[in-house]
Amino acid sequence: MNTMELVLIIAGFAFLIIAAVLAWLYIRREALRRQFGPEYDRLASEMDTVSAAEHELRDRKQRHAQLRLRELSPEERNSYVQQWQQLQIHFAEAPHEAVAEADRFVTQLLSEIGYPTKDFDEQAALLSVEHARTLADYRTAHDIAQRHDQGDADTEELRQAIVHYRTIVTGLLGEDPAEQPMTTPSSPSPSPRRARNAA
Repeated sequence: MNTMELVLIIAGFAFLIIAAVLAWLYIRREALRRQFGPEYDRLASEMDTVSAAEHELRDRKQRHAQLRLRELSPEERNSYVQQWQQLQIHFAEAPHEAVAEADRFVTQLLSEIGYPTKDFDEQAALLSVEHARTLADYRTAHDIAQRHDQGDADTEELRQAIVHYRTIVTGLLGEDPAEQPMTTPSSPSPSPRRARNAA
């Protein structure tokens, strides 16, 4: 084997290694893009580099894996469905109060499932791992609720907030609460958390 043949063989191996690394990076990037969807695009546009955005998303997956999330029981899910239906009725009567209630409702539901709720940004980051498709709705609704607290949201925006909250609630419950049969208990159904505390 002469020197030229050896150089060509080494160059061929180097090419194959580079191609394999590039393919691996592409596959990993596409997996993140599929999992996080619009959240991937949002971070990629906000952060200095795409690599920094992808590092943040992988870090979120690691933090999310450390959470102790749980499935709601059928009774708990039914209770939340009833509470949401009552909340929507309340919106027709008092939209300003109902939006604040919706924000607290989602926070309580997330806490019940096992998400941290003290810091909204951290909550949203962890929520993006499994609910990236509806996270934008939650962010929009929460933003309107905050502007409402400052007296800077009109009735139409409040209506939109309820619609956005309903989207994230549907994702968390696995069903659209507004499409479930309406039940009217004789007294307001306590939340699962309060019921357990009272026991």
